[in-house]
Amino acid sequence: MKAYFLRRLLLIPVTLIGITLLVFAIVRLTPGGPVEQALSRLMGDGAKRSRAEAGFSLTAAQVLEIEEEFDRDKGILRAYLEWLGALPKDTDKLGKEFPEGKSEVKIALPGTIDEVTIVRSGETAAIRAPEGVSTEGWEARVVSPDEQLQRWQRWVDGSMPLTKMPEYRAVLFRPKYAGLLQGSLGFSRKYQDPVWTMILERMPVSLTFGGISLVLIYAICLPLGVVKAIKHRSWLDSLSSLVVFGGYAIPGYALGALLVVYLAAKWRWFALGGFIGDDFATLSLAGKLKDLAYHMTLPMLCYVVSSFAMMTMLMKNNLMDNLAADYVRTAIAKGTGFRTAVFRHAFRNSIIPIATTFGANLSIFVAGSVLIEKVFDINGFGLLSFSSILEFDEPVIMGVLFVSALLMLVGNVISDLCVALVDPRVSYK
Repeated sequence: MKAYFLRRLLLIPVTLIGITLLVFAIVRLTPGGPVEQALSRLMGDGAKRSRAEAGFSLTAAQVLEIEEEFDRDKGILRAYLEWLGALPKDTDKLGKEFPEGKSEVKIALPGTIDEVTIVRSGETAAIRAPEGVSTEGWEARVVSPDEQLQRWQRWVDGSMPLTKMPEYRAVLFRPKYAGLLQGSLGFSRKYQDPVWTMILERMPVSLTFGGISLVLIYAICLPLGVVKAIKHRSWLDSLSSLVVFGGYAIPGYALGALLVVYLAAKWRWFALGGFIGDDFATLSLAGKLKDLAYHMTLPMLCYVVSSFAMMTMLMKNNLMDNLAADYVRTAIAKGTGFRTAVFRHAFRNSIIPIATTFGANLSIFVAGSVLIEKVFDINGFGLLSFSSILEFDEPVIMGVLFVSALLMLVGNVISDLCVALVDPRVSYK
């Protein structure tokens, strides 16, 4: 069994690479990306004709600068390996065109007042620095006019003429390994914050709601399912079925909107939104607990209400099947008490299917619910993923995807482990 779980754990990185590579390629190939958005701002659809008539033209150098700004100057595989950290990124990039007919151009080292000279020899470049100026770690390359023209034609249609042919362009950069393998997920394009920081800031909120939700669901649904199975077709079974299926039928976000309107806005029993109050840090322990209950009760109810029916009925149906099995009836016929037959024999076999859902529930609840977080103005993990997609913030999209995929894969391993612990018949070999 140890060998099986070791293999499963070793497969997690390989599976993560496959998932992230696929999504990375999809994001890169999806129309309406950051380059298209930047170009549309420069040459808006409604103003193309008037700009062309006024002599406005988008140069090849401008297109190249936009590509470099959004890391679109590399192929998909190369860009993915840079994001992964297997290849170095071109950081601190600065480009400048060679003067017409010249093979040298001066460029200031980013972050300094020192200038270096980029010397072109064919399609290659070398850095020449004055005495006392260190160029250690810096590299240079040349972008040919043909390559610039190809990139311009790829992004700009015929409605915007190219009035000036590009010259050779020098690019000064510092190669640096700064990817996932080095513990970096990059920076948000919109907020300029580290992606890890944005995720970690929201993770406590999602972990709190997810952890409490899991505890409540299993603590309430398992006993309720047992009672419903034992009291099948009684008034208690019918009433509880009405309640749990009613909750299942109501979307969590719709229930949240209803609760906010009446319990929060109208009667002011609970907070309108947010995770904690503004004065949370100054409160006593009892005050903090009260503040958490004031803010978390309504969203927590919306988180768990739709899961009650599935888990309760799964427990009930499994237990009823096992109570009707021959081994339970034989145990009762031999004098075993009904309570012993239920909890010692039938119950353990009944929670095997439920054990398989634990890992999936873990990843789902930690990831959060976008609509519920939106209704209650909770800045959680789910809302971060939703907003990053709307804003086409690629580094945040990839960071959220990585964390979500990792949780899903670890959750699957945990599910297998739970099944092995609950069912002694299972032997992973």
